[in-house]
Amino acid sequence: MPENYDVVIVGAGSVGTPAALALAREGVRTLVIDELASVGQGSNKAAIGGVRATHSDPAKIRLNLRTLEILSSWQDVYGEDIEWNRGGYTFVAYREQEERVLKDLLVIQNSYGLNIDWLDRGAMLELLPDLNPDGLLGGTYSPDDGHCSTLLAIHAFYEEALRFGAEFRFNERVTGIVCEGGRVRGVVTDKNRYGAGVVLNAAGAHAAQAAEMAGLKVPVRADSHEAAITEPVARFFHPMVVDIRPAPGSTNYYFYQHYTGQIIFCITPSPQIWGEDTRETSSFLPMIARRLIDLMPRLANIRVRRTWRGLYPMTPDGSPIVGWAEEVTGYLLAVGMCGQGFMLGPGLGELLCRMILSTPTPDDRETLAILSPYRQFRGQEKLK
Repeated sequence: MPENYDVVIVGAGSVGTPAALALAREGVRTLVIDELASVGQGSNKAAIGGVRATHSDPAKIRLNLRTLEILSSWQDVYGEDIEWNRGGYTFVAYREQEERVLKDLLVIQNSYGLNIDWLDRGAMLELLPDLNPDGLLGGTYSPDDGHCSTLLAIHAFYEEALRFGAEFRFNERVTGIVCEGGRVRGVVTDKNRYGAGVVLNAAGAHAAQAAEMAGLKVPVRADSHEAAITEPVARFFHPMVVDIRPAPGSTNYYFYQHYTGQIIFCITPSPQIWGEDTRETSSFLPMIARRLIDLMPRLANIRVRRTWRGLYPMTPDGSPIVGWAEEVTGYLLAVGMCGQGFMLGPGLGELLCRMILSTPTPDDRETLAILSPYRQFRGQEKLK
């Protein structure tokens, strides 16, 4: 006889683990299954830890506002230090094109209550004195955004989920979804079988394969993004700095100084690098170093300690896919986070819990309409 649960979650990462905590806290018997050895060993550990509500998509804005509330209060509520730092985010503008995009987005962002404003050149240099002043027009600044340790945070969610009764099975691979009469009945793994009325696909870069087990096709595929970390140095800036100017090999890049002193940086490659190759490259560091030093010359003499690559589960329009499958009752999708699973996960985990408990709010319904698996996937999220 299979072990029975209310919900089985496929994936113990940035979305699945917060969802498990939210469900277990409500008394829902929850099992999380992951083929890796411990929590957060997929894309989560490759994330650099930035969390922002400054998006162009109202669904992401709403979810990340809740994430910011959860992470910024975590130590006060649970007593665990996840290295949260409310350093803010800045999007800099050196060309009229970027100035126009950022100012246009302010209208949407302010309408959803974001604490964000345009800083002119002088104010931006007061905030970030080490920026290259040549050609600087200004930029946006959102002081309530921030960053923290992805691994400390995911382990904090994991430990709380365990405390509330969620169960986790590691080194175990889901090999099939059990469906009878058009609805989910459970999952089969390489080690066991588990009964459940709800299966939540939070499988990250492997979400499409997990969906195929239920006879579903979801437009999610992985691409590779590279990141790096430097030696620690005395703190000299606080916000995450984002430069959205395209350049050969990249569409944008971003970096911040962790509160323990290291500079952590990442790039969005252009063209995208499709596939699941996570080996570091020889081209990444020379390419991004030139951009970083041009933007902030003070970075020139800081030594890089390590580089790595992680996977972004991408959708055609740059926004997540969240919703119930229409073809199979009880199959819930929370996939295609487009490299933003860590910042979306805590807020999204609570939304998924409300969906499973059939207690969505009016705001949830608007969010789910935007993120529907059955939308047309037109356009692109502006600040993805």
